[in-house]
Amino acid sequence: MPAIGITGGISTGKTSFCECLGEIVPAAKFFDADQVAHQLVNVDPQVKDEIRHEFGTGFFSVEGDLNREKLRAIIFGDAAKRRALEQILHPRIRRQWSTDAETHRNSPDFFFADIPLLYETAGETLCDRVVVVACSSKIQLRWLMERTSLERAAAE
Repeated sequence: MPAIGITGGISTGKTSFCECLGEIVPAAKFFDADQVAHQLVNVDPQVKDEIRHEFGTGFFSVEGDLNREKLRAIIFGDAAKRRALEQILHPRIRRQWSTDAETHRNSPDFFFADIPLLYETAGETLCDRVVVVACSSKIQLRWLMERTSLERAAAE
C-alpha cells in the first residue's frame, strides 16, 4: 500500500482529518510526528540534554519535565531558536517515520503520516501521495488560540 503524507499549517485540522480517516479505514496505520516529538522529549535523555544545551535548564522542571508552554513562547517568537529545536527533533522523527513507511509499504494496510512540516523537510520524497489540509486563516487562528491558550498577537 502507498505511504500517504498528510500536512498543513498549524491548527488547520490535520488531527481531525486523520481521526476521520481512522473511522473510514479502521485497518490503516498512522504516524503522528507531533506525538513522536513529545515522546522523544519525554523518554530520550539525549534529546533532553540537547534541548538543555540549546535553551538552558530553565525550560525543565525539577523532575525533568519540559515546560512546553515556555518553549513554545520562545520558538514562536524566534526563528533561530525554532530551527535549533527542529535540528534536534526532525532527523530523529524522519528516521522513525521513514522506517515505519517502508515497513508498511509491504503491508495490505494504508499508511498515513501526519507530518506538519512535510515539504519543509523534503519528506514528500518518501510519500507516494500527499494530502494538504487547509482551512481559513480565521478558523486557523481561533483553533490555535483555543488549543494553546495563546493571546491573539502571539498566535498571529
